[in-house]
Amino acid sequence: MSDTATILQDFILENYLPGESRANLREDTPLRTSGILDSIATLNLINFIEQEFGIQVEAHETGSENFDRIRDIVAFINRKRAASV
Repeated sequence: MSDTATILQDFILENYLPGESRANLREDTPLRTSGILDSIATLNLINFIEQEFGIQVEAHETGSENFDRIRDIVAFINRKRAASV
């Protein structure tokens, strides 16, 4: 798992899955479509991502295609960082 993925995994485990085994939250675990993250949790995650990674997330970018799995979120963050260089 990349550093970015580990940071996201830690945040999700701490805030939304306390006590859950790290092994049960993989990069391909559905977060939104499985109900782990609801709309408020997703907004909190986006706020964390903006602060932690120094990117701006636009409203149209918040769909499940970017925010359903840790690997999707990592890819999104990498694209945003590359676009800002």
